[in-house]
Amino acid sequence: MTDPGEDAPGPTEWSAGEVGVGPWPGGPEAWPADPRLDPELLRAGDRRNVVDRYRYWRREAIVADLDGRRHPFHVAIENLRHDANIGTVVRTANAFLAAAVHIVGRRRWNRRGAMVTDRYQHVMHHPDVADLAAWARAEGLTVVAVENGPGAEPLETTELPRRCVLLFGQEGPGLTPEAAAAADRVVSIAQFGSTRSINAGVAAGIVMHAWVRAHAT
Repeated sequence: MTDPGEDAPGPTEWSAGEVGVGPWPGGPEAWPADPRLDPELLRAGDRRNVVDRYRYWRREAIVADLDGRRHPFHVAIENLRHDANIGTVVRTANAFLAAAVHIVGRRRWNRRGAMVTDRYQHVMHHPDVADLAAWARAEGLTVVAVENGPGAEPLETTELPRRCVLLFGQEGPGLTPEAAAAADRVVSIAQFGSTRSINAGVAAGIVMHAWVRAHAT
């Protein structure tokens, strides 16, 4: 059994067999003296959707470790009609280690798609776009809206700012006029088929990965 604090080669969630690890071998007498570890997980096993280096860690310890190395980009999405894509956005933001996800509009959102990653990802709420824009200005962050429309910069040939908020609209109608007006820049995602738009959760993943390619590789 490796030290749970060591970097592991990657997640085991997608390999064959049961997810995670069982109880720590040897019983309580063999448990490591590490305050990051959760006695209940050591006793019962850790079947959570976390990468191997966080096996047996307390949730608070995982969040603290992530906080020490989060990337300086944020993700915001308008939530006017209880958008089911928000859970996917939160899960993807966690995978790419975004600083935070900002829900704009309705406070309640469908957490099913997040697959409990919202326990480890900071999620903030803003009642409207004006509040988000004011917060971003105070933090010195560039608001980059994502919308396929006239005047948008092609994402494929544009480098995203390092410190920014990536702003996405509601699934279907896209960005509200208020969101488009609040943006410092607007970028578009190249499409080659017959559909006029792509899923908001998919779009968020594409743009987050573009940020990672520019600033975190």
